[in-house]
Amino acid sequence: MGNKYFMKAGMYMLKCKADYEADIAKSRDNRMKWWRDARFGMFIHYGLYSQLGRNEWAMALENYDIKEYERLAETFKPKEGTIRKWAELAKKAGMKYMVLTTRHHEGFSLWDSKVNPYNSVNYGPKRDLVKEFVDACREFDLKIGFYSSLMDWHHEDSWKCAFDREARIRFTDYIKELNRELMTNYGKIDILWYDVPRPMESPEGWNSLELNQMVRELQPHIIINDRSLLPEDFGTPEEHLTPGEKDWEACMTFNGISWGYIDSEQAKPYSYTPQQILRMIQKVTAFGGNLLLNVGPKPDGTIPEEVIEPLTKVGIWLQENGKAVYGQKDKIGNTNVCGICNVTSEDKILYVWDIIWPSNNSLVIAGICNAQLKEVKLLKDDTPVDFIQDGHRIILKNLPDTNPDQSVGIPVFQLEFDKKPKCNRASYYPQLNMGQTFL
Repeated sequence: MGNKYFMKAGMYMLKCKADYEADIAKSRDNRMKWWRDARFGMFIHYGLYSQLGRNEWAMALENYDIKEYERLAETFKPKEGTIRKWAELAKKAGMKYMVLTTRHHEGFSLWDSKVNPYNSVNYGPKRDLVKEFVDACREFDLKIGFYSSLMDWHHEDSWKCAFDREARIRFTDYIKELNRELMTNYGKIDILWYDVPRPMESPEGWNSLELNQMVRELQPHIIINDRSLLPEDFGTPEEHLTPGEKDWEACMTFNGISWGYIDSEQAKPYSYTPQQILRMIQKVTAFGGNLLLNVGPKPDGTIPEEVIEPLTKVGIWLQENGKAVYGQKDKIGNTNVCGICNVTSEDKILYVWDIIWPSNNSLVIAGICNAQLKEVKLLKDDTPVDFIQDGHRIILKNLPDTNPDQSVGIPVFQLEFDKKPKCNRASYYPQLNMGQTFL
């Protein structure tokens, strides 16, 4: 067959790794456009572990016997309509997509799986929760993401596969057929979000090349993360905002403790404020990434109280200031233009995010060396702002005494220049050698 195809798999021809990666690279910009514009999504960790309220890894970290843990499947009773509330909140928060743990490491599938009888239709709620999730996303015009664990603590071959050839064949086939169901039964799916390729340590061990080509045959427009140990479309730094060379998405818990539900009253002091969420959004925007912020619903599927108010306030802010976030933005690296401001950038426009409102009715932005400032206005309502440009200093003046942003206290100024601005931070002090920020 030459070097382009090396075996037949089902109804499609399996390509070698080099040809596969070349093909998906050709379509990547088109497939990724909506995601690059979206910027902000909701991660949902929901499963049997939600009932324990002690972390989504409780089965393993507390050394549950499998039979003992299985009892949770009968008491798992999410309320009707709660999944729709997830999507409603995501929409209010200004999120553009959602990713659901269709099957976490505990091995319990949230859909009507014929491959895995240990599922939410045969046990507990007797409902296809994945279908409810898909329906809710479509109702609120949110892109649909399926989280799919590779590791499985419930399957008898899930540890033998590392050293037993026959177990590996059985287990990788099991994983493949689970994902075939997800890619076949729910219409168009936008994201496949793999997790934890243990115990095998290579894409060959997981048959990832065959698995992902099957996925793309069924869902040609899908984007796939890199956790099946192939580079695919985007990276997923976890619990840190570290830019990658390719497209990247920081996935963050809401409290730094658990992805699954933990007691709301005790979690509240650790949970993100609207201001902290927006600072994360600003950073991923400036560095060319996305933020996937997690919610761990309560055992009955309702949203924890400590999540609702911060996300609602963020949504109000994004309604007023979304131009500074959504859509293609410049990757500008370090974005600190003064001690109390950061920026996002789009060609000739700087969006200056003021974190602390100045007390002297003026705000200084330093280091713009190459461009002439034409106009300044408050982004939320286009209120004109007085300014002077003096050397490498721009001074916004005659500002009101009180912060004009009443939602979270982070107003954004839109600065339009005659050409794309470059900034050398602290440019009057070369001993700092900070270099160019905007390139």
